[in-house]
Amino acid sequence: MFLRRLSETPGPSGFEDQVRHVLIEELRPHARRMYTDALGNLFVETGPEQGGPRVMLAAHMDEVALMIVRIDDEGTLRFRAIGGIDERVLVSKAVRVGPAGLPGVIGSKAVHLQKPEERKRPIAIEDLYIDIGAKDADQASGRVHIGDYAVFATEYEQIGQGKAKGKAFDDRVGCAVLAELAKRSFQLPTTFVFTVQEEIGLRGAGPAAYRVNPDLAFVIEGTLCFDVPDARDEDSVTVQGRGPAISLLDRATIPPQSLIRWMAEVADARGIPYQWRRSGAGANDAGAIHLTRRGIPTGAISVPVRYIHSPAQIVDLSDYANTIALTEALLRDLENHPDRLDGLRLANRVYPPVAPGNGPSPGVPPHPGRPGPEPPQTSGEGREGNNTAAEEEGEKEP
Repeated sequence: MFLRRLSETPGPSGFEDQVRHVLIEELRPHARRMYTDALGNLFVETGPEQGGPRVMLAAHMDEVALMIVRIDDEGTLRFRAIGGIDERVLVSKAVRVGPAGLPGVIGSKAVHLQKPEERKRPIAIEDLYIDIGAKDADQASGRVHIGDYAVFATEYEQIGQGKAKGKAFDDRVGCAVLAELAKRSFQLPTTFVFTVQEEIGLRGAGPAAYRVNPDLAFVIEGTLCFDVPDARDEDSVTVQGRGPAISLLDRATIPPQSLIRWMAEVADARGIPYQWRRSGAGANDAGAIHLTRRGIPTGAISVPVRYIHSPAQIVDLSDYANTIALTEALLRDLENHPDRLDGLRLANRVYPPVAPGNGPSPGVPPHPGRPGPEPPQTSGEGREGNNTAAEEEGEKEP
């Protein structure tokens, strides 16, 4: 399963090279055009060059990880986090250091040496270290360099009823969805973008969107999931097994309501299960994409991930499959109804001026693509038969 290969491949923020190589190897036979930019974003173009709305689909290659910042005299490695990691889950976890995957274990002061007050609080990341079995700094320095990364040494495996355990499902599950869709034929100018450095501030997505300049974008993401013991359902952002989560909002994006409704309508029409992502916390590449150029309508579709940003994460494979199904259904709907985009964006309209007291109030414009209310009748003399062409047509694309 390609998801397994992606999950087990190391690729921290700023070190996405190996993930990018795996994707290039997998998708090169299916691409009309494939290239990278100066940041390391990978672009895979499929479908025709012209004709129909230009669609961008994005998933980030990078994962949360650790960076080596110091080598102690004892040969242990001090580190800092790359991205958001809960330090409480780090002690005694196996890691692999650097491109060669040198094995190590995260250690800390032994519990019997800790003071009572130390036992009551999480161990700060500054007090943790990686033990690679070196006897001193000289031996460690021959195997590890300052600036090397460390990733969790977690093997992918299927567990329980239709679930999978692994690392980096945020966002290798999104990369796997895009890879599957890139192998299918769409009669749309489609660019699949595998972005860099999402975990440290959505850094790759903005320049990537500027280059693609799409009419519409979707971000496929692994997201928070708290359907665990002692968590109330109403407090859960998402629930595994209920399908992909359509994002209502997060701290970086509020998607257009027309876009959210259309995504749900397509899912309902195709019988694809879905749920709402019910939290304003967190953010994803949509936050950078939708602000690019003059603004890009951007929706986010997420796969619920338990224990996100931890050494071992769990996804429900039915959610993964239904995320593929929903994203494909949206693209097929655009294929069949390319004018659908007119109802999903607010930009590029012209509102001609109306003289005060001598014409209808502009009021609230009708929903794009839907019939609006009849304009109020006016009794101003000399108006009948003297409307300008712009007034006759009302809103129009420039």
